[in-house]
Amino acid sequence: MFTPADPVPVDHLGRVHFAAIGGAGMSGVARIMLARGAPVSGCDSVESAQLDELAGLGARVWVGHSAEHLREADTLVFSSAIRADNPDLVEATRLGKRVLHRAAALASVMLGRQAIAVAGTHGKTTTTSMITSVLRHCGADPSYVIGGILAQTGLGAAEGSGAAFVAEADESDGSFLMLAPDAAVVTCIEADHLDNYPGLAEIEAAFAAFAAKITPGGLLVTCADDQGTARLAACASRSDLRLVSYGESAAADYRLTRVTSAGMGCEVELAANGRGLAGPLAATLRVRAPGKHNALNAVAAFATAVELGYPADDVAAGLASYQGTRRRMELKGEAGGVRVLDSYAHHPTELAADLTAARDIAAGGKVIAIFQPHLFSRTRIFADQLGTALGLADDVFVLDVYAAREDPEPGVTGAIVADAVPGGRGAFHPERSTLPAAISRLARPGDVVLTMGAGDVTALGPLVVAALADARPGESPAWVPGQSGGQGEPGGLGGIGDLGGIGEPA
Repeated sequence: MFTPADPVPVDHLGRVHFAAIGGAGMSGVARIMLARGAPVSGCDSVESAQLDELAGLGARVWVGHSAEHLREADTLVFSSAIRADNPDLVEATRLGKRVLHRAAALASVMLGRQAIAVAGTHGKTTTTSMITSVLRHCGADPSYVIGGILAQTGLGAAEGSGAAFVAEADESDGSFLMLAPDAAVVTCIEADHLDNYPGLAEIEAAFAAFAAKITPGGLLVTCADDQGTARLAACASRSDLRLVSYGESAAADYRLTRVTSAGMGCEVELAANGRGLAGPLAATLRVRAPGKHNALNAVAAFATAVELGYPADDVAAGLASYQGTRRRMELKGEAGGVRVLDSYAHHPTELAADLTAARDIAAGGKVIAIFQPHLFSRTRIFADQLGTALGLADDVFVLDVYAAREDPEPGVTGAIVADAVPGGRGAFHPERSTLPAAISRLARPGDVVLTMGAGDVTALGPLVVAALADARPGESPAWVPGQSGGQGEPGGLGGIGDLGGIGEPA
């Protein structure tokens, strides 16, 4: 956990070095600083497209960590993925350099802007992306830092010319308490990150502290359907805070009255009576994101933008222009009538939501899940719930655990998740190289295959598409333009770098 402090203006940071600069959150903040003319350097454990892009923008980058990197730096930025014995961190501390957590660096680049922060156990990356797309469509040209790649721009972060700054806020380690937003969205509050929190009560206390950081006269948008956020709204009530809710609940200010699945998207009918409206409003939102959970995310984005003063019609049009976020039910390609999607889901609630959406997409075909557990601690704590959620698929293949920042735990492997899948439909498949061919033999036209997890399982999607095409001679795989490169480049699993999103440090 971290002690909140006043943010340091970017022009007071001097030369800034990022340890693990290739991560989604780290590279985003570095990109913003470079756009503002700050001298930036950074390193990461492996080569990646992110490092190449940052180098092209003027950053000095290295592969590998070393104390030598701190010679010319004035400030070190680190993430929760960095261990205490990291050479860059050890040297910065020894030399008395300024050391900032990534969230503190994010607060620095947000300083002086209209700060819009999106938090929550699930849905924050998609909701942040939707708000960003809406504000871009409305001509606000916001700056943004997202824990994923916005398909519309091909970037996870960019410096805009407008006053608004949209950012994903990370509750996983409590670092979101370093932010003091003008507007905040909290999508839901559930037990997760139990490697950092003793339990749900402490997680809810952290969100209450986050809500207390909203500036006087600011906005808090919460989901009326979620028990955790409903409790948050009740305890966050104060005279200088605008509270607005969304959801299917009759008490919601922005209420979903009907959700209709439409292939890879959905249509939402909405009845609204929010404070930012002149009167009651009925609207229909069309969004290129499948599932009821994404319908809720869309209404959260709609409510936030309208409450910030953007015209409802323009906001609805902005949501219609949303093109998705990579790794969030991202279509990787199709071959032999089988669609292959990629999902970042790694918590039981997220798995259930995306598999339910996949069932609608398959429309009678089978749903085949390839799941990679993330973190030994999460796998141990949630093994039974993960298996139950995966039971929503017809066939389940479970890879071994993506260790990320943790050391192995005896007896904790993907097998304990596979064994928890109901009906014996879960297979532990640690030899991932043979999996694409196995899927190609199993899948039939109309089926949907999902690669799921917060680790490098994402690289399997294009390999599965290629195997499906090979199994049907004469048919070329249908790659999704602009979405099969980078992390999803066929032919290998390397070059991914620090895979942690803003809300999930690797």
